[in-house]
Amino acid sequence: MATADDIALIKKQEATLVFAAFDEAVAFKIGSAIRDRALKEDLPIIVDIRTFDRPLFYAAMPGSNASNPDWARRKINVVKRYLRSTYRLVLEQQRSDRTFKIGEGLDIADYVLAGGGFPLTVKGAGVIGVIAVSGLPEREDHGVVVDALCAHLGVDASKLRLPPEDK
Repeated sequence: MATADDIALIKKQEATLVFAAFDEAVAFKIGSAIRDRALKEDLPIIVDIRTFDRPLFYAAMPGSNASNPDWARRKINVVKRYLRSTYRLVLEQQRSDRTFKIGEGLDIADYVLAGGGFPLTVKGAGVIGVIAVSGLPEREDHGVVVDALCAHLGVDASKLRLPPEDK
């Protein structure tokens, strides 16, 4: 699948995976589902779910490391600034150095081009937060989030899931 097709599918994910309401209980349910999957599949990830004013759920799985929370924090900052998926930005920007263009004025200590950050959108309110996963290759981090959101929202993930990356 071409990059343009991936970007179009991610835009569809962002438009489809919208909540009627989002609160602490929803964050806990989604975070717990990701944690359960990570334990079952031995995924060495962290998951961080938050609104833009406070954290709601955090878990670190066996095999994750000390850099994963920092990667997640920087992904969260990117979603907060651009209100879109970090993997979509990776594909749109096509920058192997993982930084934004100099003219953006974004410090690499606080912003990173890496997949795994996804906007939490509430109908009528817009993007109110983010879910970030870190620890796998970025396309897989993104996929873990999309799968969890599809399961929670009752959306057929097979229609929204990105295909395996061409090697």
